[in-house]
Amino acid sequence: MAESGTERVIKLVPENLLKKRKAYQAVKATQAKLALQQKRKAKEGLSLKFKRLEEFLKNSKKQHRDETRVARLKHRPPPPMPPSKNTLAFAVRIREIRGVSTEVLHTIQMLRLRKIFSGTFVKVNKCSIRMLKIVEPYVAWGYPNLKSVRELILKRGLTKIDKKKVPLTNNTLIEEQLGKYGIICLEDLIHEIYSTGKNFRVVNNFLCPFVLSVPYHGSRDKVGLLKDVGDPGPRAEDINAVIRKLN
Repeated sequence: MAESGTERVIKLVPENLLKKRKAYQAVKATQAKLALQQKRKAKEGLSLKFKRLEEFLKNSKKQHRDETRVARLKHRPPPPMPPSKNTLAFAVRIREIRGVSTEVLHTIQMLRLRKIFSGTFVKVNKCSIRMLKIVEPYVAWGYPNLKSVRELILKRGLTKIDKKKVPLTNNTLIEEQLGKYGIICLEDLIHEIYSTGKNFRVVNNFLCPFVLSVPYHGSRDKVGLLKDVGDPGPRAEDINAVIRKLN
């Protein structure tokens, strides 16, 4: 036992230190509350997606059909090349690709047609014609004229700089990016695309895929859309009419 004469000394904490502790605890409590709220919001935003058996069967049939069609293409003679005057093609995706085979999906990604109703220019050669044959049930393609190329680039031409899409409205921007290839203005860019010159690949990659305009009722009504736009596949010079409707 402690002696009766000795008293326990209680050390006093400075008031400013107590205030700092109290403020720190309040901040930590607020942060914990905000983190809990964010976690609950994230859980509420995640909705369970159920797939019906019919959807699995539909995707499985589509994938099997694509694999059979692509396998048959390999045993057939290569498709005939178009006339020498047709060196440029324009491809636009007009069908959904949910459930397609891996090779078809990979080809669509190589053509940069990841979104429906998006379009890109393609240089006509044996490899590109074969790629277009692989994605034929989902893509309409043909040979655009100079007017269609000019309207597409002037109205919907975009490029990506610092991960941001920028419209092609300034020749200075084009000269800064493509000046070393001898392309200093929009007219040079249009000429390089239409003539499929030696720098076609660089210029085509400089352009973002064209996001075409489709009426709301057209994107929902497949019958009406196919009636206006037409079926996928080769369209030759008729692709110019499709560009007029979707541009």
